[in-house]
Amino acid sequence: MSSGAGATGGLYPRGLRFLRSRWRVLVRLGVWSVLETGQSFLIGYAPARALDDGFLRGRPEVGLVWLGVAGLGVVLGAYGTARVYAAVAALVEPLRDRLVTRVVERGVREADRGALSGLTQQVEIARDTFAGLVMVSRSFVFTAVGALAGLFSLAPLLLLVVLPPLAAGVGLFAATLRPLARRQEVFLAADEALADRLGAVCPGLRDITASGAEDRMAADTGRLVDAELKAARSLARFGVLRVAALALGGQLPIVLLLATAPWLLRHGVTTGALLGALAYVTQSLLPALHNLVHGLGTSGSRLAVVLRRLAPAAPQRVTGLQSNMRPRRAGATSHDEPADDQRHTTPLPAERDALSLTSVTFAYGPTAAPVIEDLDLTLPSGAHLAVVGPSGIGKSTLTALVAGLLEPRCGTIRVHGDAAPTPQAHARRVLIPQEAYVFTGSLAENLAHLRPDPVPEAELLAAAEAVGLTPLLDALGGPEGRVDPAALSAGERQLIALTRAHLSHAPLALLDEATCHLDPRAEARAEHAFAARPGGTLVVVAHRISSARRADRVLMMDGRDTAYGTHDELVRSSARYRELVGGWTPVPRGRRSEPALALGDPDGVDAVAGPGLAGDGRHVVAHGPVGQVQAPRDLRDGRPLRREG
Repeated sequence: MSSGAGATGGLYPRGLRFLRSRWRVLVRLGVWSVLETGQSFLIGYAPARALDDGFLRGRPEVGLVWLGVAGLGVVLGAYGTARVYAAVAALVEPLRDRLVTRVVERGVREADRGALSGLTQQVEIARDTFAGLVMVSRSFVFTAVGALAGLFSLAPLLLLVVLPPLAAGVGLFAATLRPLARRQEVFLAADEALADRLGAVCPGLRDITASGAEDRMAADTGRLVDAELKAARSLARFGVLRVAALALGGQLPIVLLLATAPWLLRHGVTTGALLGALAYVTQSLLPALHNLVHGLGTSGSRLAVVLRRLAPAAPQRVTGLQSNMRPRRAGATSHDEPADDQRHTTPLPAERDALSLTSVTFAYGPTAAPVIEDLDLTLPSGAHLAVVGPSGIGKSTLTALVAGLLEPRCGTIRVHGDAAPTPQAHARRVLIPQEAYVFTGSLAENLAHLRPDPVPEAELLAAAEAVGLTPLLDALGGPEGRVDPAALSAGERQLIALTRAHLSHAPLALLDEATCHLDPRAEARAEHAFAARPGGTLVVVAHRISSARRADRVLMMDGRDTAYGTHDELVRSSARYRELVGGWTPVPRGRRSEPALALGDPDGVDAVAGPGLAGDGRHVVAHGPVGQVQAPRDLRDGRPLRREG
């Protein structure tokens, strides 16, 4: 979000250009508003004449005629107001269309995580507030002109009493507009920051409690609550000036008219003129000023904030963690999308390592045990690393640290020489999670989502062939085939996400169990495709032994007993790795469950559920989320566990 002078300075000239381009609509709006001016003129002038020329002179028929004229003015004013709404719609809807176009361009092509909110909420706020501001400001101008003209017609002395406080009140209100807009913007930013934090914290309360991070989360959220409270108080204190402006410009003239009534009557102002002046102030000027202060003061500030967000002065890129988010289906993640900066990745110096971690330690709370502790790792460009380890040991945490989604407690992480998390490091990596992000649209739109420019069809087809997406591409009718995420299997969604990442410019690919829904042959094909990318580096969180065998190096994570080497080296040197390898090895047909190796389960239970498993009702799923247990009918042969359903 840009709130500086550059954004503000660019907003008003563009607003003026927008209005000048629709001068015909403005002329039509002014013509119909003249009827409202006539109504404002008659609302005080007609009663004054009815009193002075009619009722006070014993001519009630004249008084009634003038009251009838006032009623006719109300009818004409209502007719003009109805026509005004049509003119306002002709002015407002083009603005909405332009803002929607900008939001779609930024959301789809520039990976703006706020695009959905901008399209569904902020654009509607802009349209509604702009329409309200046009109505309020137009009404005040034409009402004031009619009322002041009427005061002058009745008695010029009346202007000396009414005009100075009215001008002072309007001037005070105008002086508060810019500071009020700044405070409104600070409050909205604080409110959105708190909402984003609560949206991230609430779904993970169980994990926060389990990792001992309650105090840290409470402190972080508390700071955001305090910031919003401070902004709200500042906004409220400054809002007192609006009340003062309303009292000065709308209510003080009433007091002055009553206080100076004897003096006015002695200087030739008639009783009817004095009554007309009170009608002008109470029935026209005060309501119009009230609407202006509350409408322009609140809605005007909000409109300025929203327009600066939807239509920045210059094309901007949103970097950092927020740039990795997208509108998504329920239950899906979008970490397979890189930061916007990745779309224009600069050439990489050949001498830089693709990834380096130095003394990296991370924990999910200040008092929680570290998930990763003093980890050192260096990967040259073009390397292929498999990360293995027991479930819950920190493999996904490691990829999140490298991707910049988490920050280490201590230590440094560099992606092609750039510290993570930074926009430069974000631009060098693409993270594909287990739950693949796919949106409704054409297949080509899904696959080219991480590219700044259209992807040539030949390149798209080559990537699909390399990753193994071609059968699905043909089944959907080619690149322009429509994608319905709900109609795709989990494996098909993973193939789309993998091909999208393959087409991206990010040299470092992080596959966090991104092939878990593919069969072994499809998984091998996808991993080979990423490993063969020119200058590409691949890190795979493995869930099959075949992934570890294919990798150049294997990182065995087991708390502080981390081991690193080739598959064969770790089989010889790491007992824990040998245990995992044994757990990955399928049980031959016809054989009952047995320990994988000497270090296997002493009860002879397989690490992977399969036919013949001796279920006890609480068997933990191998390599699944911590705490997940087998349920009836979960075995591959469809049978229930022993003593169950």
